[in-house]
Amino acid sequence: MKKGICLGCIPGKVGGKDLSVKDKFKLAADAGFDGVEIHGGITDEQAMEALAAAKAAGIEIHSVMGGAHWQFPLSDPDDAVAQKCLESISKSLEQAAKVGAAAVLLVPGVVNEKVSYEEAWKNSIRRIKQLVPVCQKNKVYLCLENVWNKFLLSPMEMCQYIDGFKNKWVQGYFDVGNILLYGYPQQWIRSLGKRIKKVHVKNFKTADRTWVWLLEGDVPWPEVMTALRDVGYDDYLTVEIGPYKYYPDQFVFDVSKQLDRIMNG
Repeated sequence: MKKGICLGCIPGKVGGKDLSVKDKFKLAADAGFDGVEIHGGITDEQAMEALAAAKAAGIEIHSVMGGAHWQFPLSDPDDAVAQKCLESISKSLEQAAKVGAAAVLLVPGVVNEKVSYEEAWKNSIRRIKQLVPVCQKNKVYLCLENVWNKFLLSPMEMCQYIDGFKNKWVQGYFDVGNILLYGYPQQWIRSLGKRIKKVHVKNFKTADRTWVWLLEGDVPWPEVMTALRDVGYDDYLTVEIGPYKYYPDQFVFDVSKQLDRIMNG
C-alpha cells in the first residue's frame, strides 16, 4: 500500500512563512508520503500548479476530493441545485485525468429534514448516472464515500447501491474513522471488498465523539490492516486529519511515521 495525505491537511504556514503549493508537496515528500489528494472545485490553473508541484517533489496526485457535494447535494429535489454539483464533479473528473489522479471522491447524497432516505436514494442514483459517461471518457473512478450524511448506513446497503450502477467506474472510497460512529471498519472492509478503490485514515474516540491522532482512538488498526490485505487492497491510505497548532510541519512527519507503524504492525 502507499501513503497519502490530503493537501488541506498540510499546514499553510510554518514559522510565520506562508507555504506555496510547491512547498506543501515538498513537505509531504520529505515526510515520506507517496502522493497527495487535492481539492476539487479549483481552477484549471490551480490544478496545473498542483501537478507541477507534484512533479517537482517526485510524488503523485492520486485523487481529487470532489467539490460542491455538500453545498449542492445530488440528493436535492431541485434539479437546479443538483446541477451545480454535477458541473463541479464533472470538472473534477476532467481535472483528475489531467493531473494523473485515478479517482474523484463524491458524497453521493444527504438525508435531512427536507429530503427523505427514499428521495436521497432515487435522486442521487439518477444524477450519478449522468456522471458515468464523464468517468468513462476520462478513465477516472467516481468513488462514493461513507460520511455522516445519514445515508448508506450499512455495508450491505452500500454494496447494493454501488452494484446497482453496473459500471466499473463507480466504486467506493472507504473512510476508516467515519465509520466508527455507526459500524466497525474491518467488517465494512470485508463486505465492500474489491469495491474499495481508495481509503481515508483518521481516528475517533466514540466515548466523547472527538477526532484524535491516528494512534489514539478506537480504530482497531491491526484488524483493519488484516481486512484490507485480505480483500486485496493495495492502493493509498490517505491521512485526513489536521496539523498541530504549534510546529505544524512536525505533524506531517509524525503522522507519516504513525502511518508506517499502522502499515507495518
